[in-house]
Amino acid sequence: MDKKLIFISILFCIGLHCNSQEIEESMLWSSDFRLSWNDFKGTIPPDAVPAATTASGISYKYSANLLHHEVELDYSVNAYFYPNESWYKPDVCDDLVLSHEQLHFDISELYARKMRLILSRTSFTENVKVEVRKIYKEILKELSDFQDKYDWETNFSRNTKAQLEWNARISEALSKIEE
Repeated sequence: MDKKLIFISILFCIGLHCNSQEIEESMLWSSDFRLSWNDFKGTIPPDAVPAATTASGISYKYSANLLHHEVELDYSVNAYFYPNESWYKPDVCDDLVLSHEQLHFDISELYARKMRLILSRTSFTENVKVEVRKIYKEILKELSDFQDKYDWETNFSRNTKAQLEWNARISEALSKIEE
């Protein structure tokens, strides 16, 4: 029996230069965990206009087995919050702003779930590394565009009605794509 084993393990972070220290200083998304202002440990940039910034993103790792030109993929895709890259201005932030920042993290989880779903439904070839990377890049683009749309439609949490609508929308979307 002719077996080939391909083992590839890759870890990427959206929007960050990830070194081992930053990876260790991350918080895995969980439905039981809600952000608090104490989690925002980054330094406020001197010329910062926003009230707060949430650094979150998705990472993945996988291994692939190739047997008779059929690829079996074992993977994990997770959403993370990066405390040392996230910051807030205490004098202008309130619970509504915090819920806005939490939703950025929740949106990262939504796109991690979307990537898991795509990976589970894809038949991979011997070019699995390229194929997984392409899926990841597409998810990152969609995630970035969605985060921008969220900020624009809620006016960065200033539009309370829109913020509450987005809270419900993302909650529903997360429940539709279970972990």
